[in-house]
Amino acid sequence: MSSTATESTPTDRRPPTALIVGASRGLGHAMAAEFLDRGWHVIGTVRDTTARTPLHDLADAADGRVTIERLDINEPDHLPPLHERLADRRLDVLFVNAGITNNERTPIGAVPVADFVEVMVTNALSPMRVVEALEDLVAPAGLIGAMTSGQGSITNNTTGGREVYRGSKAALNMFMRSFAARQADTRRAFVLLAPGWIRTELGGPDAPFTMEESVPLLVDILLSRLGTPGLAYLDRNGETVPW
Repeated sequence: MSSTATESTPTDRRPPTALIVGASRGLGHAMAAEFLDRGWHVIGTVRDTTARTPLHDLADAADGRVTIERLDINEPDHLPPLHERLADRRLDVLFVNAGITNNERTPIGAVPVADFVEVMVTNALSPMRVVEALEDLVAPAGLIGAMTSGQGSITNNTTGGREVYRGSKAALNMFMRSFAARQADTRRAFVLLAPGWIRTELGGPDAPFTMEESVPLLVDILLSRLGTPGLAYLDRNGETVPW
Protein backbone atom coordinates (compact mmCIF):
# COMPACT_ATOMS: atom_id res chain seq x y z
CA MET A 1 0.00 0.00 0.00
CA SER A 2 1.06 3.57 -0.60
CA SER A 3 2.64 5.57 2.22
CA THR A 4 2.35 9.07 0.74
CA ALA A 5 0.02 11.30 2.72
CA THR A 6 1.43 14.79 3.08
CA GLU A 7 -0.77 16.42 0.47
CA SER A 8 -3.90 15.33 2.35
CA THR A 9 -2.97 16.66 5.78
CA PRO A 10 -5.07 19.66 6.92
CA THR A 11 -3.28 22.98 7.21
CA ASP A 12 -3.78 23.10 11.01
CA ARG A 13 -1.40 20.09 11.26
CA ARG A 14 -4.11 18.07 12.97
CA PRO A 15 -3.90 14.43 11.88
CA PRO A 16 -6.71 13.98 9.35
CA THR A 17 -9.55 11.63 10.24
CA ALA A 18 -11.61 9.36 7.99
CA LEU A 19 -14.81 7.63 9.05
CA ILE A 20 -15.28 4.48 6.98
CA VAL A 21 -18.76 3.05 7.43
CA GLY A 22 -18.65 -0.68 6.81
CA ALA A 23 -14.98 -1.36 7.57
CA SER A 24 -15.07 -4.75 9.28
CA ARG A 25 -13.71 -6.67 6.29
CA GLY A 26 -13.31 -6.61 2.53
CA LEU A 27 -13.07 -3.36 0.64
CA GLY A 28 -14.01 -1.16 3.59
CA HIS A 29 -11.34 -2.73 5.79
CA ALA A 30 -8.75 -2.38 3.04
CA MET A 31 -9.61 1.31 2.60
CA ALA A 32 -9.27 1.84 6.35
CA ALA A 33 -5.84 0.21 6.24
CA GLU A 34 -4.82 2.40 3.30
CA PHE A 35 -5.85 5.62 5.06
CA LEU A 36 -4.00 4.45 8.16
CA ASP A 37 -0.90 3.71 6.07
CA ARG A 38 -1.01 7.27 4.78
CA GLY A 39 -0.90 8.76 8.24
CA TRP A 40 -4.61 9.26 8.86
CA HIS A 41 -6.64 8.46 11.92
CA VAL A 42 -9.48 6.08 11.08
CA ILE A 43 -12.88 5.46 12.62
CA GLY A 44 -14.32 2.24 11.27
CA THR A 45 -17.76 0.84 11.88
CA VAL A 46 -18.77 -2.78 12.39
CA ARG A 47 -22.24 -4.22 12.82
CA ASP A 48 -21.33 -6.27 15.89
CA THR A 49 -18.61 -5.09 18.27
CA THR A 50 -18.59 -8.45 20.09
CA ALA A 51 -17.29 -10.37 17.05
CA ARG A 52 -13.62 -10.26 16.10
CA THR A 53 -12.99 -8.81 12.63
CA PRO A 54 -9.94 -7.86 10.54
CA LEU A 55 -10.59 -4.26 11.63
CA HIS A 56 -9.86 -5.29 15.22
CA ASP A 57 -6.50 -6.67 14.09
CA LEU A 58 -5.79 -3.39 12.32
CA ALA A 59 -6.70 -1.42 15.45
CA ASP A 60 -4.44 -3.57 17.64
CA ALA A 61 -1.42 -2.59 15.56
CA ALA A 62 -2.33 1.06 15.02
CA ASP A 63 -1.09 2.76 18.21
CA GLY A 64 -4.47 4.27 18.98
CA ARG A 65 -5.09 5.65 15.50
CA VAL A 66 -8.03 3.32 14.78
CA THR A 67 -11.34 3.62 16.61
CA ILE A 68 -14.01 0.95 16.19
CA GLU A 69 -17.66 1.95 16.45
CA ARG A 70 -20.84 -0.09 16.19
CA LEU A 71 -23.26 0.70 13.39
CA ASP A 72 -25.72 -1.42 11.46
CA ILE A 73 -26.76 1.00 8.74
CA ASN A 74 -30.14 -0.70 8.45
CA GLU A 75 -30.90 0.17 12.08
CA PRO A 76 -31.72 3.91 12.19
CA ASP A 77 -31.69 3.84 16.00
CA HIS A 78 -27.92 3.25 15.89
CA LEU A 79 -27.25 6.65 14.34
CA PRO A 80 -28.06 9.12 17.16
CA PRO A 81 -25.84 7.29 19.70
CA LEU A 82 -23.01 7.13 17.15
CA HIS A 83 -23.35 10.85 16.48
CA GLU A 84 -23.18 11.52 20.21
CA ARG A 85 -20.05 9.40 20.62
CA LEU A 86 -18.35 11.23 17.74
CA ALA A 87 -19.55 14.72 18.64
CA ASP A 88 -16.07 15.90 19.63
CA ARG A 89 -14.40 14.50 16.48
CA ARG A 90 -14.00 16.41 13.23
CA LEU A 91 -14.11 14.26 10.13
CA ASP A 92 -12.15 15.12 7.00
CA VAL A 93 -13.68 12.19 5.10
CA LEU A 94 -16.99 10.43 5.67
CA PHE A 95 -17.24 7.45 3.34
CA VAL A 96 -20.07 4.92 3.32
CA ASN A 97 -19.16 1.49 2.00
CA ALA A 98 -22.27 -0.67 1.68
CA GLY A 99 -23.54 -3.13 -0.85
CA ILE A 100 -25.49 -6.35 -1.17
CA THR A 101 -27.11 -8.03 -4.13
CA ASN A 102 -29.76 -10.65 -4.91
CA ASN A 103 -29.84 -13.41 -7.53
CA GLU A 104 -28.49 -11.48 -10.49
CA ARG A 105 -30.35 -13.65 -13.03
CA THR A 106 -33.82 -12.81 -11.70
CA PRO A 107 -35.63 -10.29 -13.95
CA ILE A 108 -37.16 -7.40 -12.09
CA GLY A 109 -40.73 -8.63 -12.49
CA ALA A 110 -39.90 -11.89 -10.72
CA VAL A 111 -37.95 -10.45 -7.79
CA PRO A 112 -39.57 -11.22 -4.41
CA VAL A 113 -40.66 -8.10 -2.55
CA ALA A 114 -38.51 -8.93 0.45
CA ASP A 115 -35.37 -9.20 -1.74
CA PHE A 116 -36.18 -5.93 -3.47
CA VAL A 117 -36.68 -4.10 -0.18
CA GLU A 118 -33.52 -5.52 1.38
CA VAL A 119 -31.28 -4.49 -1.53
CA MET A 120 -32.83 -1.05 -1.97
CA VAL A 121 -32.73 -0.23 1.73
CA THR A 122 -29.16 -1.45 2.22
CA ASN A 123 -27.69 0.05 -0.94
CA ALA A 124 -29.63 3.30 -1.28
CA LEU A 125 -31.72 4.40 1.69
CA SER A 126 -29.44 3.42 4.54
CA PRO A 127 -26.26 5.05 3.15
CA MET A 128 -28.13 8.31 2.78
CA ARG A 129 -29.50 8.05 6.30
CA VAL A 130 -25.90 7.79 7.50
CA VAL A 131 -24.86 10.79 5.43
CA GLU A 132 -27.77 12.91 6.62
CA ALA A 133 -27.20 11.94 10.27
CA LEU A 134 -23.45 12.55 10.38
CA GLU A 135 -22.79 15.26 7.81
CA ASP A 136 -22.51 18.01 10.44
CA LEU A 137 -19.41 16.26 11.83
CA VAL A 138 -17.59 16.70 8.50
CA ALA A 139 -15.18 19.61 8.19
CA PRO A 140 -16.40 22.57 6.09
CA ALA A 141 -13.95 21.64 3.31
CA GLY A 142 -14.13 17.89 3.90
CA LEU A 143 -15.45 15.09 1.72
CA ILE A 144 -18.60 12.98 1.88
CA GLY A 145 -18.67 9.92 -0.32
CA ALA A 146 -20.35 6.60 -0.94
CA MET A 147 -19.43 3.41 -2.75
CA THR A 148 -21.63 3.07 -5.81
CA SER A 149 -21.09 1.05 -8.99
CA GLY A 150 -20.66 1.59 -12.68
CA GLN A 151 -23.77 -0.58 -12.93
CA GLY A 152 -25.68 2.35 -11.44
CA SER A 153 -25.16 4.24 -14.70
CA ILE A 154 -28.41 4.38 -16.66
CA THR A 155 -26.54 5.52 -19.78
CA ASN A 156 -24.14 2.57 -19.71
CA ASN A 157 -26.78 -0.11 -19.12
CA THR A 158 -26.86 -1.82 -22.50
CA THR A 159 -26.99 -5.44 -21.33
CA GLY A 160 -29.51 -5.62 -18.48
CA GLY A 161 -29.02 -8.17 -15.73
CA ARG A 162 -28.49 -7.56 -12.00
CA GLU A 163 -31.52 -5.34 -12.24
CA VAL A 164 -32.28 -4.78 -8.57
CA TYR A 165 -28.63 -4.12 -7.82
CA ARG A 166 -28.38 -1.71 -10.75
CA GLY A 167 -31.54 0.05 -9.65
CA SER A 168 -30.35 0.38 -6.07
CA LYS A 169 -27.09 2.01 -7.12
CA ALA A 170 -28.87 4.30 -9.58
CA ALA A 171 -31.14 5.30 -6.69
CA LEU A 172 -28.13 5.95 -4.46
CA ASN A 173 -26.66 8.15 -7.19
CA MET A 174 -29.88 10.14 -7.45
CA PHE A 175 -30.19 10.54 -3.70
CA MET A 176 -26.59 11.73 -3.38
CA ARG A 177 -27.12 14.13 -6.24
CA SER A 178 -30.12 15.59 -4.45
CA PHE A 179 -28.17 15.83 -1.21
CA ALA A 180 -25.28 17.60 -2.94
CA ALA A 181 -27.70 20.03 -4.59
CA ARG A 182 -29.01 20.94 -1.15
CA GLN A 183 -25.39 21.55 -0.10
CA ALA A 184 -24.45 23.60 -3.15
CA ASP A 185 -23.30 26.57 -1.08
CA THR A 186 -20.69 24.56 0.85
CA ARG A 187 -17.01 23.93 0.12
CA ARG A 188 -17.39 20.19 0.59
CA ALA A 189 -16.58 17.58 -2.00
CA PHE A 190 -19.09 14.82 -2.72
CA VAL A 191 -17.98 11.61 -4.41
CA LEU A 192 -19.82 8.60 -5.78
CA LEU A 193 -17.06 6.05 -6.31
CA ALA A 194 -17.45 3.18 -8.81
CA PRO A 195 -14.57 0.83 -7.98
CA GLY A 196 -14.94 -1.67 -10.79
CA TRP A 197 -15.25 -5.42 -10.46
CA ILE A 198 -13.01 -6.34 -7.53
CA ARG A 199 -12.37 -9.74 -5.94
CA THR A 200 -14.38 -9.31 -2.76
CA GLU A 201 -17.12 -11.39 -1.18
CA LEU A 202 -19.62 -9.41 -3.26
CA GLY A 203 -17.52 -9.36 -6.42
CA GLY A 204 -16.60 -13.02 -6.32
CA PRO A 205 -13.41 -14.87 -7.35
CA ASP A 206 -13.75 -14.19 -11.08
CA ALA A 207 -13.41 -10.41 -10.76
CA PRO A 208 -10.44 -9.04 -12.75
CA PHE A 209 -9.12 -6.62 -10.13
CA THR A 210 -7.54 -7.36 -6.76
CA MET A 211 -8.03 -5.26 -3.65
CA GLU A 212 -4.26 -4.76 -3.42
CA GLU A 213 -4.14 -2.98 -6.78
CA SER A 214 -7.51 -1.26 -6.45
CA VAL A 215 -7.64 0.29 -2.99
CA PRO A 216 -4.68 2.71 -3.38
CA LEU A 217 -6.33 4.00 -6.57
CA LEU A 218 -9.65 4.51 -4.80
CA VAL A 219 -8.09 6.38 -1.90
CA ASP A 220 -6.04 8.49 -4.33
CA ILE A 221 -9.29 9.53 -6.02
CA LEU A 222 -10.92 10.53 -2.74
CA LEU A 223 -7.90 12.54 -1.63
CA SER A 224 -7.67 14.25 -5.02
CA ARG A 225 -11.21 15.55 -4.57
CA LEU A 226 -10.58 17.18 -1.18
CA GLY A 227 -10.91 20.94 -1.63
CA THR A 228 -12.97 20.57 -4.81
CA PRO A 229 -16.60 21.49 -4.09
CA GLY A 230 -19.45 19.67 -5.79
CA LEU A 231 -20.42 16.14 -6.73
CA ALA A 232 -18.44 13.74 -8.92
CA TYR A 233 -19.36 10.22 -10.08
CA LEU A 234 -15.99 8.61 -10.76
CA ASP A 235 -14.57 5.24 -11.76
CA ARG A 236 -11.40 3.57 -10.47
CA ASN A 237 -9.29 5.69 -12.83
CA GLY A 238 -10.82 8.98 -11.72
CA GLU A 239 -12.82 9.30 -14.93
CA THR A 240 -16.38 10.61 -14.87
CA VAL A 241 -19.06 7.94 -15.21
CA PRO A 242 -22.14 9.02 -17.21
CA TRP A 243 -25.31 9.19 -15.17
